Amino acid sequence: MKKNEAVIGVDLGGTNIRSALVSNGVIIDSTTRTVPKTDNPDEVVGVIAESIRGVWSTGITGIGIGVPSVVDVKKGIVYDVENIPCWKEVHLKDQLEDQLHKSVYINNDANCFAAGERHFGSGMNYDDFVGLITGTGLGAGIIKDGRLLPDQNCGAGEFGIIPYLDHDCEYYCSGNFFSAEYDGNAKTMTERAVKADPVAMKAFEAYGRHLGVTVKTIMACLDPAAIIIGGGVSKAFDLYEAAMLREVATFPYGKAAERIRIMPSKLDNVAILGAAALCFDAMAQPDSVPD
Repeated sequence: MKKNEAVIGVDLGGTNIRSALVSNGVIIDSTTRTVPKTDNPDEVVGVIAESIRGVWSTGITGIGIGVPSVVDVKKGIVYDVENIPCWKEVHLKDQLEDQLHKSVYINNDANCFAAGERHFGSGMNYDDFVGLITGTGLGAGIIKDGRLLPDQNCGAGEFGIIPYLDHDCEYYCSGNFFSAEYDGNAKTMTERAVKADPVAMKAFEAYGRHLGVTVKTIMACLDPAAIIIGGGVSKAFDLYEAAMLREVATFPYGKAAERIRIMPSKLDNVAILGAAALCFDAMAQPDSVPD
């Protein structure tokens, strides 16, 4: 499968289902549907299929779907989607392939972010990197040898659940850190820090230090060439970069700290493009067989 082939990317959120026709990293057409409030899981699947048909074009070679939940990637089973209470165990891949007669690839949103960066963003320059999402929570996707790292429960990269200080890494390295520890959310604190507000500047200094500790944990576990940071807090990268790098510089292996590259994502529409990129990542698997 080549990147100029047409694929469909679907971003399944708690409120909206966004689908887009993608070719060569460019969104050709897109549509948005509202996630229905229902106790019938098949009704939600039906709206997803409707959304996909809304951007359908001849020559579609695959469909990628990003979901904010645990996924059995091989079987395409989605478990316990927090914002869709009726989705406890949904065999989404089988259901959509039966309806649409195209290959469907499903993964969680953090892995989609990493796949999107690998195929369309700064990750094109690296075969081994981590895509770290610093939004409401803290999640990560891992690219190893040019493709998503295979795992058993779609749980690789969940650095946010690692215990740290009196909470965990997510508490200190997500956007919620600012509301939990300071008087404001990430957006308002950014606005204040840009105006040199001392409290906000102190908050980003602390945030950068905490994020640096998480980066060192990632380095110890995976030794990646790069870490690409996305999510809402990445927009304030310039405000915490220096503090983060000072902490990273204390990593016991100095050459690793010197060589690693850490940067904010520059990719627009990463959720959609990341979902679409699942199709290309699947073709990179050793046991993949094109349609």
